[in-house]
Formats: sequence, C-alpha cells, structure tokens
Amino acid sequence: MFHNLIYPCFGYILIYPCFGCRSYGSVYKALHKESGQVLAIKQVPIDTDLQEIIKEISIMQQCDSHHVVKYYGSYFKDSDLWIVMEYCGAGSVSDIMRLRKKTLTEEEIATVIYDTLRGLEYLHLRRKIHRDIKAGNILLNTQGHAKLADFGVAGQLSDTMAKRNTVIGTPFWMAPEVIQEIGYDCVADIWSLGITALEMAEGKPPYGDIHPMRAIFMIPTKPPPSFREPDQWQPEFIDFVSR
Repeated sequence: MFHNLIYPCFGYILIYPCFGCRSYGSVYKALHKESGQVLAIKQVPIDTDLQEIIKEISIMQQCDSHHVVKYYGSYFKDSDLWIVMEYCGAGSVSDIMRLRKKTLTEEEIATVIYDTLRGLEYLHLRRKIHRDIKAGNILLNTQGHAKLADFGVAGQLSDTMAKRNTVIGTPFWMAPEVIQEIGYDCVADIWSLGITALEMAEGKPPYGDIHPMRAIFMIPTKPPPSFREPDQWQPEFIDFVSR
C-alpha cells in the first residue's frame, strides 16, 4: 500500500520511504517516468556534512559492479540534495533480520557473504576500502543478490600511502588496527566482514550489548571474537570466521 508521498521530481515519481532513515537522510522508492525503471532516491539535507556526501558520490561514480549499488545521478532541490541510485527492494540484511524477528540460516549467510566478498574484491582491486562493512550496509535486491552500499566513509588507498590511519567506521565492526590508528589497509574490511558474519548468525555483533566507547577499548585487547554457541554451526563456518 503506497503512502501519500507521490509527486514528480526531476522526471521521477517518489512513491514511499523504502529503507527508512539511513545515513545522512531518508531513502525513497521512485519511478523514472521516461523509462519506467524503479530506482531509489536518497534525500540529504544540505546542512549535513556535504564533504562526506560528495565523497560517497565520488566512490559510487567510480564503481561499476553487480555487487555494488549503482549511482545514476544527483540533483539539488530547495535545501536538499537528491541522490539517485539502484533500487534494492528487499532492503538491508539488518532490516530483513529485524522484520523477520530472526537471524539468518547458515545457507543464507553463505549467500550474502559470497556476494559481499565479490563486492569487496571489486573495491580492493581498485585500492578502495569500504570501512563500514556491516549488515545494515549490505542491501538485497528482489532476486536476493547482495550489494554493498553506504560509501560515506569509504577511503581510497594511494600508491604512496598504502595504509590509512584515521578512525572511521562503526565501533563494533572496527578492526583492531583501525581503532589503534596504527595504519590499516583493505584487510580491515575483511575483519568487519567476519564480525558481520557473526552479526547475521547471532543477531548482533560481539560486544553489541555494551557501550560503544567501552567496545573500542576491548576490541584491540581481547582475542578475535567467535560464536557464543559454536555447537550450532558447521566447523567450516567457524573456520571461515576465524580467518
């Protein structure tokens, strides 16, 4: 059932919010009137950090992969920036877990991880770090294919500076070297992917019940996290996460 938010904008008809409020604004399902293509439009207030938005747009413009959300264009309207992107009708993996009120099965996790790894392979070969891999930033289309989204904190590795040294990301999914600011590279995304696998299996990341600032102190000093109840999972999955 459509909401009453239906009006034309730059050749698009906005239908209704599709992913709720994501980073830096709301995202709407939209219909491109000329082609009939269904798209997503992120509405971003201009008073947010435009530098981060420009960075996200720049990263998305440079990507052309089935495993990364596509960027189609952006427009200014009144006091908002409208970013037109590929529509992923099933929402994020965290949306799906919340709506179903249950975690994913091992087979479902393997499917999501496979597509996510393909997306990360694409980025890393181009010396890009996503820096915020988590279930909330992995979107699924209506065919069930997973795609990487939310590139606001993504970074570009230069040949002269092979490791970043800024603390960016979401604390529970951060790699120890990111928190410690000792320099990091694309491998930091792989740590976050392991944490995301635990999140999909158990419903929340390790240390998810404690304050984020406390987690920041614990992650670099504790052994790499694993499953709370390992008997529920195949040895191959446990081994995959450990790696």
